[in-house]
Amino acid sequence: MNTLAIIPARGGSKGIPRKNVAMLCGKPLIAWSIAAALQADSVNRVAVSTDHLEIGHVARQHGAEVFWRPPEISGDCATSEEALLDCLQQLEASERYRPDTIVFLQCTSPLTQAADIDGTVQTMCQQNADTAVAVVDFHYFLWQEAEGQLNGINHDKHVRSMRQQVSGNFLEAGAVYTMKTDGFLQHRHRFFGKTVGYEMPRERCWEIDDPIDLKIADFMLRERERATYSSDLNHRSNEQDDVAPQNHRGRAPFARCA
Repeated sequence: MNTLAIIPARGGSKGIPRKNVAMLCGKPLIAWSIAAALQADSVNRVAVSTDHLEIGHVARQHGAEVFWRPPEISGDCATSEEALLDCLQQLEASERYRPDTIVFLQCTSPLTQAADIDGTVQTMCQQNADTAVAVVDFHYFLWQEAEGQLNGINHDKHVRSMRQQVSGNFLEAGAVYTMKTDGFLQHRHRFFGKTVGYEMPRERCWEIDDPIDLKIADFMLRERERATYSSDLNHRSNEQDDVAPQNHRGRAPFARCA
């Protein structure tokens, strides 16, 4: 199975200027999604669809192929599906290339890891589905206002259940979507046919919409890097207990978050 990961990333963000290339834990925001896609075993190619020169330059620097989208699908009202379709059409026209599966990644979810991409693809394949989405378990009470009052959506307001008893609900993580290419070209939407969910760890579910989201994501990524660094040090220490010290000369230092 051949799988293409596409990361739509247009310029012109209103909430955070230059959002897709904003620095986050030492790297541009979009670089985190590119790195996760490149590390995923299920992905064969990684493409970024953009209308912005700086985003395109950064994407190439970090190992992605860049596909320039036309102005008519680059405005505030442009959909991600339009970017995916345009990228597929360019590849088919220039290379006669059509992947079996598309992975649609949101570059505004920088905590996504390769395991989340592989897990979503595998879930779709194993359950013989047409589309799949990364989700997290959702235990909260939702309300909707109608006719001047609030009504429970996922619960009966007359019965206050324990939070853990509100089960079977999932929150779309806004991170990873997978779909069979032929079906997507037919329906032109990310969800069609049988849709299944891959439950990703809650601590990796975070979207960048506002400036405060960048600060929180930066903290979370630094904590993750710190934990990885500590784990690496412990691993090396265990190795040194078993192997003569001279065998460890020249070992490259672990790359920490800048």
